[in-house]
Amino acid sequence: MTAAASTTVTRNVIFLVLVASLGYFVDIYDLVIFSIVRIESLHGIGIAEANIREQGVFVINMQMGGLLLGGILWGVIGDKFGRIKVLFGSILLYSIANFANGLVHDINTYAIVRFIAGVGLAGELGAGITLVTETLSKEKRGYGTMIVAVIGLFGAVAAATVAKYGWRNAYFVGGGLGIILLLLRLGTFESGMYKNVAESKISKGNLLMLFNNGERFRKYLYCILIGAPLWYVVGILITQAKEFGVALGAKDVLSAGSGILYSYVGIAVGDIFAGLLAQITKSRKLTMMVFLLLSVLSVAAYLSTKGITSSQFIWLSFFMGCTVGYWATFVTIAAEQFGTNIRSTVTTTVPNFVRGSLIPINIAFNALVVHYGMIKSGYIMMGILTIIALFSLSQLKETFGKDLNYVEAS
Repeated sequence: MTAAASTTVTRNVIFLVLVASLGYFVDIYDLVIFSIVRIESLHGIGIAEANIREQGVFVINMQMGGLLLGGILWGVIGDKFGRIKVLFGSILLYSIANFANGLVHDINTYAIVRFIAGVGLAGELGAGITLVTETLSKEKRGYGTMIVAVIGLFGAVAAATVAKYGWRNAYFVGGGLGIILLLLRLGTFESGMYKNVAESKISKGNLLMLFNNGERFRKYLYCILIGAPLWYVVGILITQAKEFGVALGAKDVLSAGSGILYSYVGIAVGDIFAGLLAQITKSRKLTMMVFLLLSVLSVAAYLSTKGITSSQFIWLSFFMGCTVGYWATFVTIAAEQFGTNIRSTVTTTVPNFVRGSLIPINIAFNALVVHYGMIKSGYIMMGILTIIALFSLSQLKETFGKDLNYVEAS
């Protein structure tokens, strides 16, 4: 009997959930560290104040490009060779990249290393969530993914705290955390569902399966689109806090580092409530809809606060974080939509494509800013992304309590 077939939670399963949670903790630390140290680090390598925003977008787009490539790479590896191999390979790569980031002295090297880091960290969340959903029973897997998300999101808190001791040190610490986690992973085990599929001749990790069937492709695309508003809030509205502060007539300079810190605390809180709401209502779709609508209200509150102060910004960042705290629910929906033979591919690529969507969102937002300014553009982008997300959500089937022990036909 597999662990998924039993409602008993063993110490091995608890350890697996803990290791997956710590992996996401380090993943989030590395994911947001550039946003936190953006201004300090770019000044540190000689970028002029007038070019900070432009060069910052360049570096973060490179990081997100790495996430796109890494999502595909690690997702396929997870389905072809096992979820555990992803957990080891991804953390080793981004740990090395973090150490290298602490040594850069020019913008091009900085961007290239962030690209490599993006490739590495792309495997963490998908592999961890896949393992947890396949190992815990269908009654308890929602709690498992909620724990992974909540513990993981505090990686942003750690990043904001460590960044106070210098941007280079922040990258070194990130690399060290990865190596420590690598050692912890020696005690993890492969999911029973995957072992059953691994022994068969069925096609595994075939990326083309997501595109050779119209219904399956649309389902995959909808899974990506429902998460885009979250990353817009973090990647633009909070990361570009300094520029939004100027547009709102802020009385002092708004700190993206503080915004990310408190928004991720909010996301962790939101993930708890989203997880509990999904368990109570037995509906992940209803939970997603509630949070998508609440996020529109929180963004409107932020963009309408004229003369915003640093204190107000911190509270609004926390509020926005709470309302986009559906990350675990969103990733769990993606994991539950597809069979075991391509589940890792889906669960790893979907969140990374959402993160990578920041590239076209940045391009679209920058184009809007030229014509409408920061504030109006902020409203327009949030409106468009939310409408798309709600439509996509309406097209997906409810998967709460779904049996995941099945495969997709090629």
